Amino acid sequence: MHLEIITPDKKVFEGEVKLIQLPGSKGGFEILKNHAPIISTLEKGVLKIIEKSGAEQYFEVDGGVIENKANKIIVLVEST
Repeated sequence: MHLEIITPDKKVFEGEVKLIQLPGSKGGFEILKNHAPIISTLEKGVLKIIEKSGAEQYFEVDGGVIENKANKIIVLVEST
């Protein structure tokens, strides 16, 4: 899956990932390959990604929006 994490100032992350865990407004959730299309708002919390290589990264976010369609994920966040 191709992931982009973008703040108003810059692109924080771009690359291929196996999994992303998100702090959704109605509870945490995760996206794996071939997930159904989704648009959701995010709350303040920690965003976890597992890169294709297996490396894990964590980003603290103050809220935002996620869109997933055809294994392309775009996360727009207030700050990291």
